[in-house]
Amino acid sequence: MIARCACGSVEYEATGDPILGVACYCDDCQEGARRIEALPGAPPVRDPDGGVSYILYRKDRFRCTKGGDRLQSHKMRPKTDTNRVVASCCNSAMAMTFDDSKHWVPVIRARLSDPPPVDMRICTKFAADAAAIPRDVPAYPGFSVRFIWKLLGSRLAMLFGR
Repeated sequence: MIARCACGSVEYEATGDPILGVACYCDDCQEGARRIEALPGAPPVRDPDGGVSYILYRKDRFRCTKGGDRLQSHKMRPKTDTNRVVASCCNSAMAMTFDDSKHWVPVIRARLSDPPPVDMRICTKFAADAAAIPRDVPAYPGFSVRFIWKLLGSRLAMLFGR
């Protein structure tokens, strides 16, 4: 799977199956998307319903293959572990990385060449308009047990070399 910025100067490669596809409506994802969308010429980050769609990959299966020198980290707060990674050439939101030990990378779904579908919607209690949220997949007010289970399963697979 290839993730490209809008102008094609930055590329990431993801190998293997993704962990999960999610649309997140948490306050931080919505605010982070608004800030990135406010950058000059930035393509949309939020979905029409206000959520931000990601495809989660294991960190060991995701790497920058082109234009790494154009990547910039944007933090919502100085002491947060979350980095919103933007391609500075065209201000495309690419992914999130974490300074702590999280083992996954949420990739902006719209940046992927042929993205898999969203499997669930999380943190919907923060949505500006709950009625606008599509009902095509399960939706959860917070983090679902299935979401946590998928992350745990992928961490175990990494530990056992699978």
